[in-house]
Amino acid sequence: MDSRFYDEGALRQAALNLFHGWGYNFYRTENQLRADDQLVRSKAGWLLGIARASVEQAEAGYRREFIGAPTREKPFPNPSNMAAAQKLERLAGNIGTISGRLQSQPVPENDRMTQRYRQEADTLQVLISCDERLVGQCSLLHAMLDGRNGLWMLEHLDEVEDGLAALQQTLRSREAALFNRSG
Repeated sequence: MDSRFYDEGALRQAALNLFHGWGYNFYRTENQLRADDQLVRSKAGWLLGIARASVEQAEAGYRREFIGAPTREKPFPNPSNMAAAQKLERLAGNIGTISGRLQSQPVPENDRMTQRYRQEADTLQVLISCDERLVGQCSLLHAMLDGRNGLWMLEHLDEVEDGLAALQQTLRSREAALFNRSG
């Protein structure tokens, strides 16, 4: 029996060397914060996906109710109804754009240069703060749009777009914190 496979000290040292080489050191606050940040952003993205689906359903309902299929007597839809349906379509697209931007945002790299030039835990704390605001905003948007029809969304379009602008600002603040710029 080869004792090297049972020497806990040597095995632990080999594992730690590999973990450090891979850029990972478990039980560090930074690793937990990084994982939390990714989880929070994933849940915020999920809420945005539900909000987008609500708008898409409302748009489909609006098109069925106000545009309908063309007939011989009326081959073209009312231009104002078409413009309203397109506004709903753009709204869904804007929500999707914000969701994509959210999901593509990085977290600080866990490398020696990052650790040397800035405190990663402090940066991650700021990011978590941004992400908490982001999740609140996503939840509010979801609650605002859930179960609403196209007419309601069109009547409250300014309010919904203000919410999207706030989400964009939160994402800019998050990027600024990540790259040490003023937001």
